Amino acid sequence: MTFSWTPHRFAGGALALDVANSVILRFDAARAIDRFAEHGQMDAFAAAASTFSAEKALFGELVAAPPENRQVLIALREAIDRYFRRRILGADNRQFLADLLDAAADALRPAASERSLEAATARSALALISAPQPERMKICGNCGWLFLDKSKNRSRMWCDMAVCGNRVKASRHYRKQKEDHS
Repeated sequence: MTFSWTPHRFAGGALALDVANSVILRFDAARAIDRFAEHGQMDAFAAAASTFSAEKALFGELVAAPPENRQVLIALREAIDRYFRRRILGADNRQFLADLLDAAADALRPAASERSLEAATARSALALISAPQPERMKICGNCGWLFLDKSKNRSRMWCDMAVCGNRVKASRHYRKQKEDHS
């Protein structure tokens, strides 16, 4: 299956979150899709992140992870997801923080370049750990993706209003219409 890496796929607001969001419907085992499991998609992601990532100015043109570092990137992705989900939910996550720091170190050590996807992702995750406003990180109420709420009043509920917000609103409208006609 071939995917398009569109601007919506980079709605997380940080490269580390966009990498974590490369698993679609993560908590629905029957429908979950790991985009990086598809041949060539990790390389395509690195190229698209150079254009669409909110942190593209920090990292510039990203280089895909070489084959020997791909498992390191996957381990980092999973550590990012576990740590930040627990942090958002207010759960104890000391062990998950230690796991994320280990995964980031593993990604930074073998990186051939500062511009490699795995090195840039590790640096993005480290910046998020020390972010001054952790309450700005949220989980999308529709798809479950992680994102940074950069709205003025911190009221954003969806990773992307044009996709998830519209789906939720259309579903709500459909249910209301159905109830009114029952």
